Amino acid sequence: MTETVETYFPQIADIYQAAKTIAQVAEETPLQQSIRYSKSHGANILLKREDLHRVRSYKIRGAYNKISSLSQKQLDSGVVCASAGNHAQGVAFACSRLRVKGTIYMPVVTPKQKIDQTKMFGGEWVDVVLEGDTFDDSKKSAQIFCEQEGKTFVHPFDDEKTIEGQATVGLEILQQSNEPIDYVFVAVGGGGLASGLCGTFRALSPKTKIIGVEPEGAPSMLKSIEEGELVELENIDKFIDGAAVQKVGSLTYPICKAHLHKMITVPEGKVCQTILDLYNRDAIVVEPAGALTITALDYFKEEIKGKNVVCVVSGSNNDITRTAEIKERALLYAQLKHYFIVRFPQRPGALKEFVVDILGPNDDITHFEYSKKSSRENAPAIVGVELKSPDDLEPLIQRMKENNFYGDYLNNKPDLFQYLV
Repeated sequence: MTETVETYFPQIADIYQAAKTIAQVAEETPLQQSIRYSKSHGANILLKREDLHRVRSYKIRGAYNKISSLSQKQLDSGVVCASAGNHAQGVAFACSRLRVKGTIYMPVVTPKQKIDQTKMFGGEWVDVVLEGDTFDDSKKSAQIFCEQEGKTFVHPFDDEKTIEGQATVGLEILQQSNEPIDYVFVAVGGGGLASGLCGTFRALSPKTKIIGVEPEGAPSMLKSIEEGELVELENIDKFIDGAAVQKVGSLTYPICKAHLHKMITVPEGKVCQTILDLYNRDAIVVEPAGALTITALDYFKEEIKGKNVVCVVSGSNNDITRTAEIKERALLYAQLKHYFIVRFPQRPGALKEFVVDILGPNDDITHFEYSKKSSRENAPAIVGVELKSPDDLEPLIQRMKENNFYGDYLNNKPDLFQYLV
């Protein structure tokens, strides 16, 4: 294990200066009490609505602070960045506002909504380049281009000015709250926002406990902290694109390791249920990364009782075309959606028998894929079934086996399952 030395820590004077710099473009976002979450957790749950910026995420803070700090020569040469979407929009807005030419690299898999918003905010001042499957792929291409063209790279998290810009979120929280803050939950991708909050709260509210939250499928900060050195993950789940990075920052890692109270991960499927709940019950639209902090509350239910808790809602750049996938992942996590290979006897009435005698009264077929290609006695079909309760699964499987319909269960076979979800 290698102990990483903290080489930089955001100073409160620099954070205050960043607040002055970004005041003209980053309006103060509300700190709102969530009545629903406060009741369900027995605590005072406050949502810091960073999703309500004009670029719909906190990233405008760090991007504008960084670009504003550049020399005139650097500004004239132009800037380059890599982003899964939110930092791209912040840089695009800053480029347009400051009249700086920018080139923005984004992963090919970036939701179209984020690409379109980036182009809209940047206008004639930015060029968008889609390259790579992950943020890390895009970053490598962007840095090569940056060196070749002599431009300045605007890092989304591993930069002092970016971190200090993000730290202004903490200033606003403390200015807006009438009570001492016991806990702050913050989403962690590369660690820029978490590092900034560590700087602000250590200086102004050192008793506040800061909890970092990552997606279960991209635990780069957690793994680095556990192993005592920067770890680059080989494979990550890119679903929570705003917080899915293979390697966190060399500046942010030692700050988070030393100053976060705890670093945890939450399952992507549980995050999806939070997104649906926020939309259906609170009329709040968030992207997956924006729901991480609220999702984490369930894991601290006893610890936060009676406390003042802030969840930073980091962004709302969600593409409506992802709704079906979000619902699917939520159902899978809740063990309410199941896929099977069902072997139907090659005789009339077999499908009717399956529906009437095999499915339970509350079971619903949501996926059916069948093609008769041979004269075999039993022909397979891929069937997706949605249940009302997880307890209905075993009886369903038992009925299929007793009546010779059962072929296989696919939810626990990732190599096959990836083609369905």
